[in-house]
Amino acid sequence: MKKSTLIFLIVFIVLGVLHQDVWNWDNANLVFGFMPVGLAYHAAYSLVAATFWAVVLRLAWPHKLEEWADGGD
Repeated sequence: MKKSTLIFLIVFIVLGVLHQDVWNWDNANLVFGFMPVGLAYHAAYSLVAATFWAVVLRLAWPHKLEEWADGGD
């Protein structure tokens, strides 16, 4: 297994664990004076997850296979 694949897999598992934010369920504090902590956490989590998948797609996309499928050299 390549080192980058292992790193992607570890980050994926960490994001999966962090998605279960049981520590925020009973927190009634507000972020910026109007947003519940759980909602703010998930907004930040969504940005991190989207950035992670953008990086994975950019770095791990099978360009050679795509060229082959398109009939290129």
